[in-house]
Amino acid sequence: MPKQKALHFGAGNIGRGFIGALLATAGYELVFADVVEKLINALNEKKEYEIYILDLERKGEIDTIKGVSGVISTNQEAMNQTITEASIITTAVGPNVLRIIARGIASGISARRKAGVTSELNIIACENLTGASSLLKEEVTKHLPEDADKEYLNQYVGFPNCAVDRIVPPFSVENNTLAVGVENFYEWIVEEPAIKGKKPDIPGMKLTDNLTAFVQRKLFTLNCGHAITAYLGFLKGYKTVDEALADPWIEDIVYKAMLESGAALCKKHSFDEKEHEKYINKIQKRFRNPYIKDDVVRVGREPIRKVTAGDRLVGPLNMAREFGLGYSHLAKGIAAAFLYENAEDKQSGELRAKVEQKGIREAVIEVTSIQDGEVVDEIVKSYGELEKLKNPKL
Repeated sequence: MPKQKALHFGAGNIGRGFIGALLATAGYELVFADVVEKLINALNEKKEYEIYILDLERKGEIDTIKGVSGVISTNQEAMNQTITEASIITTAVGPNVLRIIARGIASGISARRKAGVTSELNIIACENLTGASSLLKEEVTKHLPEDADKEYLNQYVGFPNCAVDRIVPPFSVENNTLAVGVENFYEWIVEEPAIKGKKPDIPGMKLTDNLTAFVQRKLFTLNCGHAITAYLGFLKGYKTVDEALADPWIEDIVYKAMLESGAALCKKHSFDEKEHEKYINKIQKRFRNPYIKDDVVRVGREPIRKVTAGDRLVGPLNMAREFGLGYSHLAKGIAAAFLYENAEDKQSGELRAKVEQKGIREAVIEVTSIQDGEVVDEIVKSYGELEKLKNPKL
Protein backbone atom coordinates (compact mmCIF):
# COMPACT_ATOMS: atom_id res chain seq x y z
CA MET A 1 0.00 0.00 0.00
CA PRO A 2 1.51 3.35 -1.03
CA LYS A 3 2.26 5.92 1.64
CA GLN A 4 -0.21 8.71 2.30
CA LYS A 5 1.08 12.11 1.25
CA ALA A 6 1.40 15.13 3.54
CA LEU A 7 2.02 18.69 2.33
CA HIS A 8 3.55 21.16 4.77
CA PHE A 9 3.70 24.88 3.99
CA GLY A 10 6.85 26.41 5.46
CA ALA A 11 10.23 24.67 5.15
CA GLY A 12 11.86 26.89 7.76
CA ASN A 13 13.21 25.80 11.13
CA ILE A 14 9.77 25.47 12.77
CA GLY A 15 8.32 23.49 9.86
CA ARG A 16 11.25 21.07 9.69
CA GLY A 17 11.82 20.87 13.44
CA PHE A 18 8.26 20.29 14.59
CA ILE A 19 5.16 19.41 12.54
CA GLY A 20 7.04 18.25 9.46
CA ALA A 21 9.13 15.91 11.59
CA LEU A 22 6.02 14.41 13.24
CA LEU A 23 4.38 13.80 9.85
CA ALA A 24 7.44 12.13 8.38
CA THR A 25 7.99 10.02 11.49
CA ALA A 26 4.34 8.92 11.29
CA GLY A 27 5.07 7.42 7.86
CA TYR A 28 3.72 10.09 5.52
CA GLU A 29 5.45 10.92 2.26
CA LEU A 30 6.26 14.49 3.25
CA VAL A 31 6.47 17.39 0.80
CA PHE A 32 7.52 20.84 1.99
CA ALA A 33 6.26 23.92 0.14
CA ASP A 34 8.20 27.18 0.36
CA VAL A 35 9.31 30.16 -1.72
CA VAL A 36 12.96 29.79 -0.65
CA GLU A 37 14.58 27.89 -3.51
CA LYS A 38 17.75 27.13 -1.52
CA LEU A 39 15.74 25.13 1.04
CA ILE A 40 13.61 23.33 -1.53
CA ASN A 41 16.63 22.41 -3.66
CA ALA A 42 18.44 21.06 -0.59
CA LEU A 43 15.41 18.96 0.42
CA ASN A 44 15.11 17.50 -3.08
CA GLU A 45 18.83 16.76 -3.21
CA LYS A 46 19.30 15.20 0.25
CA LYS A 47 15.81 13.73 0.85
CA GLU A 48 16.55 13.94 4.59
CA TYR A 49 17.69 16.31 7.33
CA GLU A 50 18.93 16.25 10.92
CA ILE A 51 17.22 17.55 14.07
CA TYR A 52 19.57 18.37 16.94
CA ILE A 53 17.93 18.01 20.37
CA LEU A 54 18.90 21.05 22.46
CA ASP A 55 17.93 19.83 25.89
CA LEU A 56 19.39 18.49 29.13
CA GLU A 57 17.17 15.40 28.87
CA ARG A 58 18.46 14.32 25.46
CA LYS A 59 21.73 16.23 25.29
CA GLY A 60 23.65 15.63 22.07
CA GLU A 61 21.03 13.40 20.41
CA ILE A 62 20.32 13.81 16.70
CA ASP A 63 17.16 12.60 14.93
CA THR A 64 17.32 12.03 11.17
CA ILE A 65 14.11 12.72 9.25
CA LYS A 66 14.03 10.76 5.98
CA GLY A 67 11.91 10.50 2.86
CA VAL A 68 11.18 14.20 2.38
CA SER A 69 11.06 16.44 -0.68
CA GLY A 70 10.09 19.98 -1.58
CA VAL A 71 8.15 22.09 -4.05
CA ILE A 72 8.33 25.80 -4.79
CA SER A 73 4.99 27.14 -3.58
CA THR A 74 4.67 29.57 -6.51
CA ASN A 75 4.79 26.63 -8.98
CA GLN A 76 1.02 26.26 -9.08
CA GLU A 77 0.97 23.27 -11.43
CA ALA A 78 3.16 21.28 -9.05
CA MET A 79 1.18 22.54 -6.05
CA ASN A 80 -2.13 21.49 -7.62
CA GLN A 81 -0.77 18.00 -8.21
CA THR A 82 0.51 17.70 -4.63
CA ILE A 83 -2.73 19.00 -3.10
CA THR A 84 -4.72 16.58 -5.26
CA GLU A 85 -2.68 13.66 -3.87
CA ALA A 86 -2.43 14.80 -0.23
CA SER A 87 -4.47 13.48 2.69
CA ILE A 88 -3.27 16.14 5.13
CA ILE A 89 -1.94 19.69 4.74
CA THR A 90 -0.27 21.63 7.54
CA THR A 91 1.28 25.09 7.82
CA ALA A 92 3.97 26.84 9.85
CA VAL A 93 4.33 30.07 7.93
CA GLY A 94 3.30 32.74 10.45
CA PRO A 95 -0.26 34.06 10.85
CA ASN A 96 0.24 36.93 8.41
CA VAL A 97 1.21 34.57 5.57
CA LEU A 98 -1.97 32.45 5.69
CA ARG A 99 -3.79 34.93 3.42
CA ILE A 100 -0.94 34.68 0.92
CA ILE A 101 -0.95 30.88 0.62
CA ALA A 102 -4.77 30.67 0.57
CA ARG A 103 -5.03 31.38 -3.16
CA GLY A 104 -2.70 28.49 -4.04
CA ILE A 105 -4.55 26.11 -1.71
CA ALA A 106 -7.87 27.12 -3.30
CA SER A 107 -6.47 26.36 -6.75
CA GLY A 108 -5.33 22.94 -5.50
CA ILE A 109 -8.73 22.14 -4.00
CA SER A 110 -10.44 23.07 -7.28
CA ALA A 111 -8.00 20.79 -9.15
CA ARG A 112 -8.67 18.02 -6.63
CA ARG A 113 -12.42 18.23 -7.27
CA LYS A 114 -11.96 18.23 -11.04
CA ALA A 115 -9.75 15.14 -10.72
CA GLY A 116 -12.66 13.34 -9.03
CA VAL A 117 -10.93 12.81 -5.67
CA THR A 118 -13.53 12.00 -3.00
CA SER A 119 -11.24 11.12 -0.10
CA GLU A 120 -11.19 13.55 2.79
CA LEU A 121 -8.46 16.17 3.23
CA ASN A 122 -7.66 17.92 6.50
CA ILE A 123 -5.87 21.27 6.51
CA ILE A 124 -4.37 22.32 9.86
CA ALA A 125 -2.80 25.76 10.30
CA CYS A 126 -0.19 25.26 13.03
CA GLU A 127 0.32 28.90 13.98
CA ASN A 128 0.43 30.95 17.18
CA LEU A 129 -3.02 32.36 16.47
CA THR A 130 -6.36 31.35 17.93
CA GLY A 131 -8.58 29.94 15.17
CA ALA A 132 -5.82 29.91 12.54
CA SER A 133 -7.36 27.05 10.52
CA SER A 134 -10.77 28.75 10.55
CA LEU A 135 -9.12 31.93 9.25
CA LEU A 136 -7.39 29.95 6.53
CA LYS A 137 -10.70 28.36 5.51
CA GLU A 138 -12.27 31.82 5.15
CA GLU A 139 -9.38 32.98 2.99
CA VAL A 140 -9.36 29.83 0.84
CA THR A 141 -13.13 30.07 0.28
CA LYS A 142 -12.71 33.63 -1.05
CA HIS A 143 -10.56 32.26 -3.88
CA LEU A 144 -12.73 29.30 -4.92
CA PRO A 145 -14.05 30.20 -8.40
CA GLU A 146 -17.14 28.01 -8.57
CA ASP A 147 -19.99 27.03 -6.26
CA ALA A 148 -19.11 23.40 -6.99
CA ASP A 149 -15.67 24.02 -5.45
CA LYS A 150 -17.22 25.51 -2.33
CA GLU A 151 -19.61 22.57 -2.00
CA TYR A 152 -16.69 20.17 -2.46
CA LEU A 153 -14.69 21.96 0.24
CA ASN A 154 -17.56 21.82 2.72
CA GLN A 155 -18.10 18.10 2.06
CA TYR A 156 -14.55 16.76 1.87
CA VAL A 157 -12.13 19.29 3.40
CA GLY A 158 -11.74 19.79 7.16
CA PHE A 159 -10.04 22.75 8.79
CA PRO A 160 -9.48 21.69 12.41
CA ASN A 161 -7.90 24.35 14.61
CA CYS A 162 -5.00 23.41 16.83
CA ALA A 163 -2.60 24.50 19.55
CA VAL A 164 1.13 24.08 18.96
CA ASP A 165 4.02 24.38 21.38
CA ARG A 166 7.72 23.80 20.76
CA ILE A 167 10.63 26.21 21.06
CA VAL A 168 12.63 26.17 17.82
CA PRO A 169 15.38 28.78 18.09
CA PRO A 170 17.66 30.08 15.33
CA PHE A 171 20.21 27.33 14.74
CA SER A 172 22.88 26.48 12.19
CA VAL A 173 25.45 23.82 11.45
CA GLU A 174 28.31 24.61 9.10
CA ASN A 175 27.76 23.21 5.60
CA ASN A 176 24.34 21.83 6.56
CA THR A 177 21.52 24.05 5.29
CA LEU A 178 18.76 21.78 6.58
CA ALA A 179 19.96 21.06 10.13
CA VAL A 180 17.60 22.38 12.80
CA GLY A 181 17.79 22.55 16.60
CA VAL A 182 14.77 22.08 18.89
CA GLU A 183 13.93 21.57 22.54
CA ASN A 184 12.82 18.05 23.47
CA PHE A 185 9.35 19.14 24.65
CA TYR A 186 6.50 19.57 22.17
CA GLU A 187 2.71 19.67 22.18
CA TRP A 188 0.30 19.51 19.22
CA ILE A 189 -3.38 19.49 20.21
CA VAL A 190 -5.98 19.28 17.42
CA GLU A 191 -9.72 19.95 17.41
CA GLU A 192 -11.19 16.47 16.92
CA PRO A 193 -14.82 17.38 15.97
CA ALA A 194 -13.62 19.39 12.95
CA ILE A 195 -11.64 16.53 11.38
CA LYS A 196 -13.15 15.14 8.19
CA GLY A 197 -13.13 11.38 7.70
CA LYS A 198 -10.84 8.97 9.51
CA LYS A 199 -8.77 10.45 12.34
CA PRO A 200 -5.08 10.78 11.37
CA ASP A 201 -2.80 8.30 13.12
CA ILE A 202 0.09 10.61 14.01
CA PRO A 203 2.10 9.90 17.19
CA GLY A 204 2.47 13.19 19.02
CA MET A 205 -0.86 14.62 17.83
CA LYS A 206 -3.39 14.84 20.67
CA LEU A 207 -7.10 15.22 19.89
CA THR A 208 -9.54 17.21 22.02
CA ASP A 209 -13.14 18.41 21.92
CA ASN A 210 -12.29 21.52 24.00
CA LEU A 211 -9.50 23.15 22.04
CA THR A 212 -10.17 26.72 23.19
CA ALA A 213 -9.06 25.85 26.71
CA PHE A 214 -5.74 24.42 25.49
CA VAL A 215 -5.13 27.25 23.00
CA GLN A 216 -5.63 29.84 25.71
CA ARG A 217 -3.62 27.85 28.26
CA LYS A 218 -0.61 27.89 25.94
CA LEU A 219 -1.05 31.42 24.56
CA PHE A 220 -1.76 33.03 27.94
CA THR A 221 0.97 31.11 29.79
CA LEU A 222 3.92 30.10 27.62
CA ASN A 223 3.62 32.81 24.96
CA CYS A 224 2.72 35.37 27.60
CA GLY A 225 5.74 34.54 29.76
CA HIS A 226 8.03 34.28 26.75
CA ALA A 227 7.04 37.73 25.49
CA ILE A 228 7.36 39.43 28.89
CA THR A 229 10.79 37.84 29.39
CA ALA A 230 11.86 39.17 25.99
CA TYR A 231 10.59 42.72 26.51
CA LEU A 232 12.03 43.07 30.01
CA GLY A 233 15.25 41.39 28.88
CA PHE A 234 15.54 43.87 26.01
CA LEU A 235 15.16 46.80 28.43
CA LYS A 236 17.96 45.49 30.63
CA GLY A 237 20.28 44.70 27.74
CA TYR A 238 20.15 40.89 27.76
CA LYS A 239 20.57 39.03 24.48
CA THR A 240 18.79 35.73 25.11
CA VAL A 241 15.75 34.48 27.02
CA ASP A 242 17.78 32.28 29.38
CA GLU A 243 20.07 35.22 30.22
CA ALA A 244 17.07 37.45 30.92
CA LEU A 245 15.36 34.89 33.14
CA ALA A 246 18.55 34.50 35.20
CA ASP A 247 17.87 38.06 36.41
CA PRO A 248 15.84 37.65 39.66
CA TRP A 249 13.87 40.85 39.01
CA ILE A 250 12.73 39.64 35.59
CA GLU A 251 12.08 36.10 36.81
CA ASP A 252 9.85 37.43 39.59
CA ILE A 253 7.73 39.56 37.24
CA VAL A 254 7.40 36.82 34.63
CA TYR A 255 6.46 34.17 37.19
CA LYS A 256 3.87 36.41 38.86
CA ALA A 257 2.40 37.41 35.48
CA MET A 258 1.94 33.72 34.63
CA LEU A 259 0.34 33.15 38.04
CA GLU A 260 -2.09 36.00 37.28
CA SER A 261 -2.96 34.54 33.89
CA GLY A 262 -3.13 31.08 35.48
CA ALA A 263 -5.62 32.16 38.11
CA ALA A 264 -7.86 33.50 35.35
CA LEU A 265 -7.46 30.37 33.19
CA CYS A 266 -8.36 28.13 36.14
CA LYS A 267 -11.53 30.14 36.72
CA LYS A 268 -12.44 30.21 33.03
CA HIS A 269 -11.73 26.59 32.10
CA SER A 270 -11.80 24.79 35.46
CA PHE A 271 -8.16 23.73 35.26
CA ASP A 272 -6.79 22.13 38.42
CA GLU A 273 -4.82 24.88 40.19
CA LYS A 274 -1.99 22.62 41.37
CA GLU A 275 -1.62 21.01 37.95
CA HIS A 276 -1.55 24.42 36.30
CA GLU A 277 1.15 25.61 38.67
CA LYS A 278 3.21 22.55 37.64
CA TYR A 279 2.63 23.60 34.02
CA ILE A 280 3.98 27.08 34.83
CA ASN A 281 7.03 25.62 36.57
CA LYS A 282 7.72 23.39 33.56
CA ILE A 283 7.59 26.45 31.31
CA GLN A 284 10.04 28.31 33.54
CA LYS A 285 12.39 25.33 33.27
CA ARG A 286 12.07 25.37 29.48
CA PHE A 287 12.88 29.09 29.37
CA ARG A 288 16.05 28.42 31.40
CA ASN A 289 17.28 25.71 29.02
CA PRO A 290 20.94 26.69 28.43
CA TYR A 291 20.99 24.99 25.03
CA ILE A 292 18.16 27.14 23.65
CA LYS A 293 19.81 30.44 22.75
CA ASP A 294 16.57 32.24 21.89
CA ASP A 295 17.20 35.92 21.10
CA VAL A 296 14.97 38.38 22.95
CA VAL A 297 14.79 40.43 19.74
CA ARG A 298 13.29 37.44 17.88
CA VAL A 299 10.82 36.57 20.63
CA GLY A 300 9.70 40.18 20.94
CA ARG A 301 9.11 40.83 17.25
CA GLU A 302 5.73 42.12 16.00
CA PRO A 303 4.80 43.81 19.29
CA ILE A 304 1.57 45.35 17.95
CA ARG A 305 0.15 41.89 17.24
CA LYS A 306 1.19 40.74 20.71
CA VAL A 307 -0.65 43.55 22.53
CA THR A 308 -3.94 43.31 20.62
CA ALA A 309 -7.09 42.36 22.54
CA GLY A 310 -7.08 38.56 22.23
CA ASP A 311 -3.37 37.88 22.14
CA ARG A 312 -0.83 36.70 24.74
CA LEU A 313 -0.62 39.83 26.94
CA VAL A 314 -3.92 41.70 26.78
CA GLY A 315 -5.94 38.47 26.48
CA PRO A 316 -5.02 37.15 29.95
CA LEU A 317 -5.30 40.63 31.49
CA ASN A 318 -8.85 40.94 30.15
CA MET A 319 -9.66 37.46 31.45
CA ALA A 320 -8.29 38.36 34.89
CA ARG A 321 -10.46 41.50 34.93
CA GLU A 322 -13.48 39.39 33.93
CA PHE A 323 -13.13 37.44 37.19
CA GLY A 324 -12.07 40.37 39.38
CA LEU A 325 -8.51 39.05 39.73
CA GLY A 326 -5.15 40.83 39.94
CA TYR A 327 -3.29 41.83 36.77
CA SER A 328 -0.50 44.25 37.78
CA HIS A 329 2.36 42.08 36.47
CA LEU A 330 0.54 41.46 33.18
CA ALA A 331 0.14 45.24 32.90
CA LYS A 332 3.89 45.61 33.41
CA GLY A 333 4.50 43.16 30.56
CA ILE A 334 2.20 45.16 28.26
CA ALA A 335 4.01 48.37 29.20
CA ALA A 336 7.36 46.75 28.39
CA ALA A 337 6.11 45.85 24.90
CA PHE A 338 5.53 49.55 24.19
CA LEU A 339 9.22 50.21 24.97
CA TYR A 340 10.59 47.51 22.65
CA GLU A 341 12.66 48.87 19.78
CA ASN A 342 13.99 46.89 16.84
CA ALA A 343 15.07 48.75 13.69
CA GLU A 344 14.42 45.61 11.60
CA ASP A 345 10.86 45.14 12.92
CA LYS A 346 8.25 47.27 11.14
CA GLN A 347 5.70 46.90 13.94
CA SER A 348 8.22 48.04 16.53
CA GLY A 349 8.74 51.27 14.60
CA GLU A 350 5.00 51.77 14.15
CA LEU A 351 4.34 51.24 17.86
CA ARG A 352 7.07 53.66 18.95
CA ALA A 353 5.75 56.23 16.45
CA LYS A 354 2.27 55.98 17.98
CA VAL A 355 3.70 56.61 21.45
CA GLU A 356 5.71 59.60 20.26
CA GLN A 357 2.83 61.12 18.27
CA LYS A 358 -0.10 60.44 20.63
CA GLY A 359 1.47 59.83 24.01
CA ILE A 360 1.59 56.52 25.82
CA ARG A 361 -1.96 56.70 27.19
CA GLU A 362 -3.68 57.17 23.82
CA ALA A 363 -1.35 54.64 22.19
CA VAL A 364 -2.29 52.01 24.78
CA ILE A 365 -6.01 52.63 24.31
CA GLU A 366 -5.76 52.50 20.51
CA VAL A 367 -3.61 49.37 20.18
CA THR A 368 -4.93 47.25 23.08
CA SER A 369 -8.60 48.34 22.81
CA ILE A 370 -8.65 48.62 26.63
CA GLN A 371 -11.20 51.26 27.64
CA ASP A 372 -11.12 50.83 31.43
CA GLY A 373 -9.33 53.93 32.75
CA GLU A 374 -8.04 52.16 35.85
CA VAL A 375 -6.34 49.47 33.77
CA VAL A 376 -4.88 52.01 31.36
CA ASP A 377 -3.55 53.97 34.37
CA GLU A 378 -1.78 50.83 35.62
CA ILE A 379 -0.11 50.25 32.25
CA VAL A 380 0.90 53.92 31.93
CA LYS A 381 2.35 53.90 35.45
CA SER A 382 4.36 50.78 34.67
CA TYR A 383 5.53 52.34 31.41
CA GLY A 384 6.93 55.32 33.30
CA GLU A 385 8.76 53.03 35.74
CA LEU A 386 10.20 50.82 33.00
CA GLU A 387 11.20 53.77 30.82
CA LYS A 388 13.82 54.64 33.45
CA LEU A 389 15.56 51.33 32.71
CA LYS A 390 15.91 52.40 29.10
CA ASN A 391 16.79 56.00 29.89
CA PRO A 392 18.36 56.12 33.39
CA LYS A 393 18.47 59.95 33.37
CA LEU A 394 14.65 60.21 33.41
